[in-house]
Amino acid sequence: MSASTVLRTATTPKKALAAAAAAATAAGTLIAATPAQATWETSPSRSRAVAKKMIDERAQYRCFARIVDRESDWRVTATNASSGAYGLMQALPGSKMASAGRDWRTNPATQIKWGMRYMNNRYGSPCGAWKFWRANGWY
Repeated sequence: MSASTVLRTATTPKKALAAAAAAATAAGTLIAATPAQATWETSPSRSRAVAKKMIDERAQYRCFARIVDRESDWRVTATNASSGAYGLMQALPGSKMASAGRDWRTNPATQIKWGMRYMNNRYGSPCGAWKFWRANGWY
């Protein structure tokens, strides 16, 4: 039975991945697990690492991080069930972030780019946004 036949007959993605891994092992081939990779790319630790690279000034990064810690806990796809706010910065509506890139739903760099632009334009800096957040519980 070929690997493609095994994949077609598997009933769930998890079973298909397991079957593909078994078939690849039997054939002596290494395969990459795309679902795990997608999870890594949008993980909170990945989002933090991207922000550290994008925000040069340490103090501004700390202020930015404090807001994101509270708004989304660094989850790129965080969604507020009652308001619909979305992403690292809880943009409302989330589609506003499309101005920073078409991949705004899943790319931490795009969301951070949008968030930095928003904080700089509205509050002067991430630290200005953090000062407002501390006083009001939102920004």
